[in-house]
Amino acid sequence: MNIDLELYRIFYVVANYGNITKASLALNISQPAISKAIKNLEISLGGNLFIRTKRGVILTQEGEEFFKFIKQAMEYITNAENKFTDLINLETGTIKIGISATLTKEFLLPYLAKFHELYPHIKIEISTLVTKELIPKLRNGLIDLIILNLNGDSYGNDIKLTPIKKVQDVFVVGPKYKDLAKKELSLKDLNNYSLILQAKTSNTRTFIDNICKDHNVILKPNMEVASYSLVTEFTKIGLGIGYVTKEFITKDLENKNLYILNIKEDIPSRYIGMATSTINSPNFSTKKLIEIINNKK
Repeated sequence: MNIDLELYRIFYVVANYGNITKASLALNISQPAISKAIKNLEISLGGNLFIRTKRGVILTQEGEEFFKFIKQAMEYITNAENKFTDLINLETGTIKIGISATLTKEFLLPYLAKFHELYPHIKIEISTLVTKELIPKLRNGLIDLIILNLNGDSYGNDIKLTPIKKVQDVFVVGPKYKDLAKKELSLKDLNNYSLILQAKTSNTRTFIDNICKDHNVILKPNMEVASYSLVTEFTKIGLGIGYVTKEFITKDLENKNLYILNIKEDIPSRYIGMATSTINSPNFSTKKLIEIINNKK
């Protein structure tokens, strides 16, 4: 049975008012058009919905049962329309972001602060898994957006990578070994010292390993840690040479807690970027956050 939804809507309003004249005013439809719509619906259903009286219309027994279901359906539709409007106006909703703890702290926080100031009712969910675990979630629609360090990897045609901010990685030491900052060292020379690097699962580690590979060097760290912040802290207290992002250590450089080493080989700059799905369109909230990020590079 293929019945126009508009006929159900007219029936719902007429049943609520119990009067075709009042329904006509509410719907801004002529009375003859309403009467014709009700008649067409009754023909399609195969039975009478109303009893016509001098005072208006009364639901038949079958009409009353039918109205119970139509009333519920129309309420669902109204709620859906209201929910959709709230989502468009960013009065409700959720953004699910995949990002490392480091990028959350060093990059994303100012954007989240601005977003929350503008749209305080939007819920933010952060997932801090490694990129290779986040990509399948993005692909399956379980998260809306990934903020990541771009290292040249491609994740397929269904994942769009967009550069956001250029950053420069450097090797650094704490005050204990600050004299090393006066020397020129090669990547190979670094293996003569205690090295502190992130684990191989991180994009940052992959990036530097690929650079070293191009120079026929394999770095052999004495310490491998999961957290970027630990690399920084361990380096500051003199446990070795750390590999960090210059833009994230500006205060430590100013306060002379860290010193940048002079490396012979060029370490190219790279980008912090975002990954989005080309198949699953971002919701309104995610689009607005992306807009804020793109406007505040």
